[in-house]
Amino acid sequence: MALRTLFKQTFIYGLATVLPRVLSFLLLRLHTGENVLQSTAQYGDVSLIYSYFVFFNVLLAYGMETAFFRFFNKEKQPNQVVSTSAISLLISSFGFLIIGLLFQHTLAEWTHLRVEYIRLVLWILWLDALVIIPFAWLRAHQKATRYALLKIVNVLINVGLNLFLLLVLKNWATSSNFWNSLYQPGWEVNYIFIANLIASAATLLFLLPFYIKIKYQFDTHLWKQMMRYALPVLVAGLAFSVNEAFDRILLERLLPPDIAKAQIGIYSACYKLAVFMTLFATAYKLGVEPYFFSHAKEKNPQKNYALILEYFVIFGSAILLGVVVFTDVLKVLFIGDPTYWQALTIVPVILLANFCLGIYHNLSVWYKITDKTRVGAYISVLGAAITLALNFLLIPHWSYVGSAVATLAAYSAMMLISYFLGKKHYPIPYNLKKMGLYLGCSILFSILSFYVFDRNFWIGLPLLLVFLSLVVWMEKNQLKRVFLKK
Repeated sequence: MALRTLFKQTFIYGLATVLPRVLSFLLLRLHTGENVLQSTAQYGDVSLIYSYFVFFNVLLAYGMETAFFRFFNKEKQPNQVVSTSAISLLISSFGFLIIGLLFQHTLAEWTHLRVEYIRLVLWILWLDALVIIPFAWLRAHQKATRYALLKIVNVLINVGLNLFLLLVLKNWATSSNFWNSLYQPGWEVNYIFIANLIASAATLLFLLPFYIKIKYQFDTHLWKQMMRYALPVLVAGLAFSVNEAFDRILLERLLPPDIAKAQIGIYSACYKLAVFMTLFATAYKLGVEPYFFSHAKEKNPQKNYALILEYFVIFGSAILLGVVVFTDVLKVLFIGDPTYWQALTIVPVILLANFCLGIYHNLSVWYKITDKTRVGAYISVLGAAITLALNFLLIPHWSYVGSAVATLAAYSAMMLISYFLGKKHYPIPYNLKKMGLYLGCSILFSILSFYVFDRNFWIGLPLLLVFLSLVVWMEKNQLKRVFLKK
């Protein structure tokens, strides 16, 4: 029953993650299409800005979301946790916005981006910070459907405004003085972030009842406890942001200026083809994290934790091989300009890297349950060090391929270190032989399909069918027990 509940929650959170990302993924087709952005370098600008987004979103959350879940399930007065965390984020986000606007020109100079981009980004970051605790509150109360609807509405607004501002407005401007007054030539990148800004503002508007209903009582003692729990999570998050997005920043710094942003654009477009693994891992994490905490006090929870990772590996292995086999189909569907296709070689590497990251998130249960979040911070910092070192070493020689290899090396190392530390401090009976079989077959078939047979679909498809047949043959009884009521 517990596992069925988990899969139900994961399915809904999957919708909340997958559907918006699928809609958002359509923006890749729009932004890389001909006659939208002026060059791959402009898409490089967009990708570079979103890389900074990753870093600052983590900084503005400073681990408070994870601390919220831990203390909400732990404290006798959960409402005190809600109000204290909300007040904390309100104060910190307002402070960030004020400081950012005061130093916007300095930030523009340091990042090599236009001031108007920086200004829009600051407002978006502020709005996104204000919805962290309201969304966490929805998850804690298992209001998954409302959570999903709000996430989907956010992206529908964003995608709709992107389509209007980048495709429709220009045509309307020629036939109407009103629309002509709104249209600004050369503002393509600005329009992308204006759409994001309006979508973020709408989301906050929908969540305003949360701020109206809560009692504004700040518990200093509780806040200090939450911060002690949250700060290692913040360090881990910042390290993760280095692993996830700092490669674009380093590409801009380490490659020759005349090609850097074009290379970033090409790399980022093909990197997004690995989004299917990211979607799966993120949806699984959203469902699993509250489950870990809420079932920690049950008798022998380790057995279910082991089964959770086992199914993650099964589904993840299928996704890895499936995306590899269908890469040539996906590139036509989602990347408009063939100029971007030259970076397709990194797709299997990034897929596997994100798979390792997803396994790491599942393995991280041991230090979250035992309140040793500082260990997660140490592991993440080590991963960030590997990312930075290999990027500095490989980018001058291999460009974005070096960044992809660095990402895989970092996430693989984090996964292995977490496993061996967890084995010592919080043993969980993982079925390594079975998981190794699935993962090994998926990697082997992916290498054969993509690199040995040069993405030959008629070789890759039978390999995928063989793998899926293996899964069905080995798991049919267990799948019936999980998904079907007795």
